[in-house]
Amino acid sequence: MIGRNRLLEMTSDPKHLKADVRACVRAELRRISSPDRRLMSERACSLLKQQAIWGRARSILFYAPLEDEPDTSLLWPEAASENKVIALPAFDAVAGHYLVRQAVDVRQPLPRGKFGIPEPPADAPGLALNQLDLALVPGVAFDLSGRRIGRGSGYYDRLLASVPAIKCGVAFDQQITAELPAEPHDVLVDCILTPTRWLTFGQSAVVK
Repeated sequence: MIGRNRLLEMTSDPKHLKADVRACVRAELRRISSPDRRLMSERACSLLKQQAIWGRARSILFYAPLEDEPDTSLLWPEAASENKVIALPAFDAVAGHYLVRQAVDVRQPLPRGKFGIPEPPADAPGLALNQLDLALVPGVAFDLSGRRIGRGSGYYDRLLASVPAIKCGVAFDQQITAELPAEPHDVLVDCILTPTRWLTFGQSAVVK
């Protein structure tokens, strides 16, 4: 967890402060070994399966995990066996933003998209954002009010702004802090999942 005193020592400019937070968190994440990352990902997935929203959700927006992110793809086979729709962000080069496509066969490797992140191919079925029941949201850091710091491009915030479903931030415990800077375009998450905690606020605090 990022110490509040460390945050207060940083510049008050939101953009610079976010950059400092990213650097601090990434330094913490580099200390996590691959076996520990796998174990913590398994614990986070197990905790998610205990939540009512997982049982109710029929269409879930996952993400293809990067090396320093919790691996929620561990849940794809089970989700498929439960006939849940597995959706992933896919970059639309013509429109210049992310949309959502279905991962039809999770046993097959996904091609890499514009930013080198695996995503469903262009001919995969699309999914309207209002059809999603749950969105699992990666990030560099989250705070206890649902604020999120992403990787700085803003693409994910623009996608999330149009997602009415419950948005669940997914992170390792090292990525959680008491308070983060925010800008007008930032989208709050409704809950946060870590290997040890399930934190709820926003709409998920009232939707059981």
